[in-house]
Amino acid sequence: MRIRVLGCSGSIAAGSRTTSFLVDSDVLIDAGTGVGDLTLDEMVRVDHIFVTHSHLDHVLAIGLLADSVTRARRAQQRPPIQVHALPATLAALRTHILNGVIWPDFTRLPEPAAPVLALVPIEIGQVVLAGAAAIEALPASHTVPALGYAVSARARPEAGAWVFTGDTGPNPLLWERLAAMTVHSLVIETAFGDDEHVLADISRHLCPDRLRGEIAQLRTPSDVYITHIKPGEVDAVMSEVAAQATRHRVRALSNGQVITL
Repeated sequence: MRIRVLGCSGSIAAGSRTTSFLVDSDVLIDAGTGVGDLTLDEMVRVDHIFVTHSHLDHVLAIGLLADSVTRARRAQQRPPIQVHALPATLAALRTHILNGVIWPDFTRLPEPAAPVLALVPIEIGQVVLAGAAAIEALPASHTVPALGYAVSARARPEAGAWVFTGDTGPNPLLWERLAAMTVHSLVIETAFGDDEHVLADISRHLCPDRLRGEIAQLRTPSDVYITHIKPGEVDAVMSEVAAQATRHRVRALSNGQVITL
């Protein structure tokens, strides 16, 4: 199983794309601006989108992808793309984006009986089988209802899970769950430098000092990848991360990177 990083930045600039990961060829974890780097044929093959939360940098491409693939998926008689998220997140998508004002409602287009999108509610702890992956919804602690995800290969569960925290501040419930899980690799956000720790706390994000306390709870040595750093701030944030002693292998995530389970 391959997880391809389409976007891992906290915002946009040349070379920086917001959060999205492609699992094999048919599953997206979040749908930020990084989805735009997929070819049309690659977009058409996406059957599932797992959304962490409703913020624009994680959902922007859902409606755009739907618009791009409608004709091809209809011609191929493919079922609706399943958009999995917390009920509150789905309600936000329907109310604020797929509302006919900001964007057309692709849960009813091209026709109500055969739309290109289907909104599918999930809950924390639920495991969804999607293609070759088993995907578990994990708790997150953010300013809106939010999830992380653990992705494992259905054929090789012993390989462990690729874990994405989503946007989150300190999150005891996550570490409680991961203590009972084999973690192959962890993608965890660090959106701010320590000089903005107050803003990090208010917005329920992590900074390097808060990150240290979080990954100290990861019991076995793992590959840890830092995501969601703002454009232009990667070197500064990662220098603060690198100054911390840890038994894990910690590095910055990058666009185009592939993690293999």
